[in-house]
Amino acid sequence: MPADDHPADPAPPPAALLDGLAPPDAAAVAAVRAREGRLTKPPGSLGRLEEITEWLAGWQGRARPRADNVRALVFAGNHGVAARGVSAFPAEVTAQMVANFQAGGAAVNQLCGTFGVDLSVIPLDLDNPTADFTEGPAMTGPEFEAAFRAGADAVKDGADLLCVGEMGIANTTAAAALCLALYGGGGADWAGPGTGLQADGVSAKARIVEQAVAANAVGPADGLGVLRALGGREIAAMAGAVAQARRLGVPVLLDGFVATAAAACLRAVRPDALDHCRAAHLSAEPGHARLLERLGMAPLLHLGMRLGEASGAVLAVGLVRAAVACHAGMATFDSAGVSGKAAG
Repeated sequence: MPADDHPADPAPPPAALLDGLAPPDAAAVAAVRAREGRLTKPPGSLGRLEEITEWLAGWQGRARPRADNVRALVFAGNHGVAARGVSAFPAEVTAQMVANFQAGGAAVNQLCGTFGVDLSVIPLDLDNPTADFTEGPAMTGPEFEAAFRAGADAVKDGADLLCVGEMGIANTTAAAALCLALYGGGGADWAGPGTGLQADGVSAKARIVEQAVAANAVGPADGLGVLRALGGREIAAMAGAVAQARRLGVPVLLDGFVATAAAACLRAVRPDALDHCRAAHLSAEPGHARLLERLGMAPLLHLGMRLGEASGAVLAVGLVRAAVACHAGMATFDSAGVSGKAAG
């Protein structure tokens, strides 16, 4: 049989991407700290910029981290629960916004152009919404694995930094349901206005979130089971992308509430699964602050944004590049002829 006629090896199951994960490169982190101590500034005076540089170095395995080759992945999917009126916009807006991304007309296009970020928009079976998860799982096993694998396959080796975001009408409802299943509480703790619901709409959304979790008896320790039952294709794809980035040593900037909820499902499987991630910003969606607190993540920016589509993550690229520029470009006390800190 010719080589080309051999069937392809089956893709590993999603959980396999979380096996055997390596820690950050300790030598690269130590080298960054040593250089930071010699730069012409008081120790720690650049605050979180110094932590950002260490974080990049550890996952890139470089004593001089880079933020030149930055990619943004925006996954799009449709949700069956949208038919229950949980969004201020109809489901067809998902496909319309994908066309807008592809035409260069969305906010994320402008931000990617400003910061020189390579944008890929990946629609996932938009004509086939997930099932209404108030009546059972959102996805079958094969549907979930296909979406998760699509996310993993979109991550290519060689990127210095990855921004992960989404588009999907009703996906803040899915994110709220994921958080309720993972962390408990009530629907009102996690449901927010999304694309612009008023107070009565948010209350109805909270009840639907509670119905969804009640209809899908999945324990919080089964993060991937929770993701299959209560997520969406674009949410599963974001989780796959984050998992693959970890395997490849690519640091990740998470966008807002929905992207962080996707990542939280990985954290439920493995406590260190998100060590390569940083929260790019704090969304105005109220559940995001609660979720970041649960994950122990401090956002890099707080600008009242709640757009999605990786907009907050791409905006934070400028901050990351500023951190790298300071670390790489500043003179040391010796090279600048500046007296260091006095002893004693």
